[in-house]
Amino acid sequence: MARSKTASTKPIRVGVIGVGRGQSFAAGASEAVGMKLVALCDTWEERLTQTGKRFGVSTYTDFDKFLEHDMDAVILANYFHQHAPFAIKALKAGKHVMSETASNTTMAEGVELCRTVEKTGKTYMLAENYPYSAANQEMRKVYLKGKIGNVVYAEGEYNHAAEENWRLSISPGLKHWRNWLPSTYYCSHALAPLMYITNTMPVKVNSLAMTEVGTKSPHTVRVGDAGSVILCRMDNGAVFRIFGLMISSEHRVRYEVHGDKGLIGTAIGNAWGGIRVHQESWFRKKGDPASLTYSPDWPEHGDLAKKAGHGGGDFWTNFHFANAIRTGTPPYLDVYRGVAMCSVGILAWRSCLKDGAPLDMPDFRQESQRKKFANDHWSPWPDGSGDGKAPPSIKGYEKPNAKAIARARKVWKSIGFKGE
Repeated sequence: MARSKTASTKPIRVGVIGVGRGQSFAAGASEAVGMKLVALCDTWEERLTQTGKRFGVSTYTDFDKFLEHDMDAVILANYFHQHAPFAIKALKAGKHVMSETASNTTMAEGVELCRTVEKTGKTYMLAENYPYSAANQEMRKVYLKGKIGNVVYAEGEYNHAAEENWRLSISPGLKHWRNWLPSTYYCSHALAPLMYITNTMPVKVNSLAMTEVGTKSPHTVRVGDAGSVILCRMDNGAVFRIFGLMISSEHRVRYEVHGDKGLIGTAIGNAWGGIRVHQESWFRKKGDPASLTYSPDWPEHGDLAKKAGHGGGDFWTNFHFANAIRTGTPPYLDVYRGVAMCSVGILAWRSCLKDGAPLDMPDFRQESQRKKFANDHWSPWPDGSGDGKAPPSIKGYEKPNAKAIARARKVWKSIGFKGE
């Protein structure tokens, strides 16, 4: 697509929507990456006012008014399932867009988002931060040098084991997206680093979900399943296994890439900054060890990355977004990769509901492949629209009982939430 090059050294004026998680992006929109925060938007007026005073910027409760502010780019840190409509509106308003977590949560949103980026020529980036840990950046470097050959099989794990009261505190409301989240939808933390390391794209998906009887009602108001395993056939023929999301066994982040000449993976106990490289004897040079475990240096800007959250990833997302805007060169996590990995979660959920049936992934770069999904609004969210409703669990919809709801509301009241 055509893009205009910008040689200006003026700071990129940024507005952030969402004053919860969005505060991290707001703080990161700094001179260090060539950005300047100019506006914030949220419907939570009390916290918005407090955050606006903290950063000394304009605040808006109306997104349309927010978009009228004099700025170059918008960072979306609103609810997981609401990013695409906001991104599309911001792109059409002439803003560059970086969107956290989910580019799209329906296939139709993915199609419209790709078309809008192409039509507007604006920069779009998915703010998936896990590829940018020191470990994952080093594994990409090692892989691209050919150290382990071509990927044949890889594993990505993001399992966020969570104590129930804490989980309730970050998901206030019976209709909060986290309570309805199908277990496959939040697959990007596990999948994105593997795609980044190997430069591959998914072409086929199948999946199975798991429930946890002991942590379902009457103990929780969550109606989505605890976890799933997704298998992705990649465009080079490799198979990736993706595991997560909230199984109670262990909180763990892990990546492993098996090549036809060796293996690279995150070091046990140090998934953010340590890696292990292994080769069998017939591939090693004389005198080389079978396995080497080490903590790599950051490729650059280590002093800034070390201060940022999510293993430094929160610094790198802002850095790469700003760089893409300045140069006119699409970032690695462009609209096509962002929509592809989020669509893996959607198609994987369909597979779960069909007991693991394989489904083909369209190439969203090709209009001929994506257009058949242009009206596919299949959605699990209680406020979703369009034809077709996806159940949040492989068991369908199990309404939380009164005891679970009463307990949840006590937790929500303690954090100041007054809604349902």
